[in-house]
Amino acid sequence: MSLFQLLSVSASGLAAQRARAEVIVENLANSETTRTPGGGPYRRRDVVFEPSSQSSPFSAVFQTELDSGSTGVAVAGVVEDTRPPDLRYQPGHPHADANGYVAYPRINPAEEMVDLMGAARGYQANVAAMTAVKDMLSKSIELLR
Repeated sequence: MSLFQLLSVSASGLAAQRARAEVIVENLANSETTRTPGGGPYRRRDVVFEPSSQSSPFSAVFQTELDSGSTGVAVAGVVEDTRPPDLRYQPGHPHADANGYVAYPRINPAEEMVDLMGAARGYQANVAAMTAVKDMLSKSIELLR
């Protein structure tokens, strides 16, 4: 595996963790949304990752196809939570049903913050890996001078 392929793998990880963080922030922002354009409360969303083959954009230039490619990560999709909403008794709320209950999304802010911290750590790990590869490339070029 070439160093340029390693950069591609880390870049795919950066993109995947960014998408994950965006969805988590959307969940936090809508944790009290009781009505959406589609009707009903907001539904919590999760990002699903899948392995994805990565090829280096520089491989054609260097003509170094050492193996069949490297495996990175890609966003397979975003899935909605199918659990029933959390019902709270608030008879004066404009979105209350006939019994006085309002449907709220099943979002735990503490859990979402832990997930956001995990996404941030994953992003930082990929940045660190890219920095290490960049340093290796710089040292290689320096040795060839």
